Amino acid sequence: MKYFIAFALVAGLCALAHAEEQSCQAGVQSACSTNGGLSTCNARYGAINHLEHKMQDYIQLQLKKSYEYLLLATHFNSYQMNRPGFQKLYQGLSDRAFDDTIALIRQVTRRGGAVDFSKPHNKGAAEVPEVHLNELESLARALDVEKELTAGAIHVHTSATHSSAENREHDPEMAHYIQENFLGKQAQSVRTLSGYANDLSKLVSVKEPSLSVYLFDEYLQKQ
Repeated sequence: MKYFIAFALVAGLCALAHAEEQSCQAGVQSACSTNGGLSTCNARYGAINHLEHKMQDYIQLQLKKSYEYLLLATHFNSYQMNRPGFQKLYQGLSDRAFDDTIALIRQVTRRGGAVDFSKPHNKGAAEVPEVHLNELESLARALDVEKELTAGAIHVHTSATHSSAENREHDPEMAHYIQENFLGKQAQSVRTLSGYANDLSKLVSVKEPSLSVYLFDEYLQKQ
């Protein structure tokens, strides 16, 4: 009798687990019989419920920085500044941030999420960025922006790999995506801009720095 009870208990648990795994199939059968919706047949899994709003914040940050870089590029492309090398640098960073925005949106929707641009950014209303900067100041500003973008990527990656009080699930796929597509690229960008800023700071320390800045701009055009 004891063996029969144990067998029945195990069979019941297996049936319950099987029913949970077949939630989509059960949803299809229910919808076919009642003309209802298929709420369980979606692409959401892992920690997407926890990560969706964090990805939303990072997407909005990327888009905001793309326009900041675009304003810097326009500033250095004016006839007053006439720095085509700096214009090329910031136009490239703007294009990269915009492309990253599109890629992140695709990743969120691929995982069954949605991106709503009507929701405010987590830092509130965006402030108008200061773009009327000289060459060295602009490099320092760009370096700060790249570190901010890096911090955003690290935040999403950490949320996907470490459990917290609000979320106990890990999301290896999302963590892998952020690591492969953002962390390495951001590290290289921070290294490049920090090198540019330090090099230019030494060049402008001379008594007449105009020629040094001109030659540095020529160097940027060749990159």
